[in-house]
Amino acid sequence: MLEWLSVAQRIQYEQYNYFDVTGCHSGKRYRIRHGMGTNIYELDDRGRALTGWCFVPEGYLVAGDVMLAQKIALETDERGALALANNFSLR
Repeated sequence: MLEWLSVAQRIQYEQYNYFDVTGCHSGKRYRIRHGMGTNIYELDDRGRALTGWCFVPEGYLVAGDVMLAQKIALETDERGALALANNFSLR
């Protein structure tokens, strides 16, 4: 996974165990935390989490592979990924 992250994303991940991506259709920011589910947070303009999203690829994958698939999905087919995702409240 680390090889697919930008320099900024890699620094974020190494420091905080998450990295931010930008959705290709909306331009919204999403934070992908280390994990394999319920680990994506849609952020507001100040970087505060608004809502959560959960979608994972099929199969038994390690966290890094799941996170990479989530990153690629949001950056290349945000609408398709969110259409399949489960939305969850952060409260």
